[in-house]
Amino acid sequence: MLRNLATLMRYRGLIQSLVARDLKARYRGSVLGFFWSFVNPLLLLLVYSFVFSTVMPNTTVGIQPYALFMFCGILPWTWFTASLSEATNSLISGGNLIKKVLFPAEILPIVSVLANMVNFFLGLLILVPSLIYFHKLHLSFNLLWFPVTVLVQLVFTLALGLMLSALTVHFRDIRDLLFNILTLWFFATPIIYSWQQDNVRKYKHLFDLNPFTHLAISYQETLFYGPVGHWKWLLALGAASVVLFLAGYWLFDRLRDSFAEAV
Repeated sequence: MLRNLATLMRYRGLIQSLVARDLKARYRGSVLGFFWSFVNPLLLLLVYSFVFSTVMPNTTVGIQPYALFMFCGILPWTWFTASLSEATNSLISGGNLIKKVLFPAEILPIVSVLANMVNFFLGLLILVPSLIYFHKLHLSFNLLWFPVTVLVQLVFTLALGLMLSALTVHFRDIRDLLFNILTLWFFATPIIYSWQQDNVRKYKHLFDLNPFTHLAISYQETLFYGPVGHWKWLLALGAASVVLFLAGYWLFDRLRDSFAEAV
């Protein structure tokens, strides 16, 4: 397992090429092309702003403007869910590639996660100027925690992506089950509501069991609230994500030989 993991660095050029191919394929044939990477988050932010300031105004203290608060959690959540959905199906859809003897199958779920991470960063080009305009984002040491949060989410998502992609080859029901789990997971995470609310803090011990709670809060504290007070939970999740990644890669490596026959 460790030998295969070490050889991944040799394929970084291939990973970059596949990520670029994946991003180009998403907008092939469209008029605006890659510009949709900016248009989609912008339209989403405009819709949120209109709905939650005009149609259903949210006046909760401490999370105003509410649309920006919610977008700080929606953006990384979209990266997370899109990555898992695509990674889960990546070995099946890329069956023609993994049947080649020298092709490392783990590259496919990794590419899915990295391609969606690029979209996440492009979405930040819409979010960050909006935060600056509303005087929510300040240049301080708090921002140093942002790359740490991104790295923790990357490792955590890669770990789950490797596990789910390997298992889905043999258990196709996972794809349908995942959709329902992610829907429940979303509402169990403080994204559309603040974790500082009394009725949320009352169930703190349950929210602490949710890994994405600590990611969502870290993004909110880094970009919206300040200062960062959730760093211990974030670092603990980072350490757990590394262990989960090694376990996920071990599982993937154990099932590797069965992929070509099962897809």
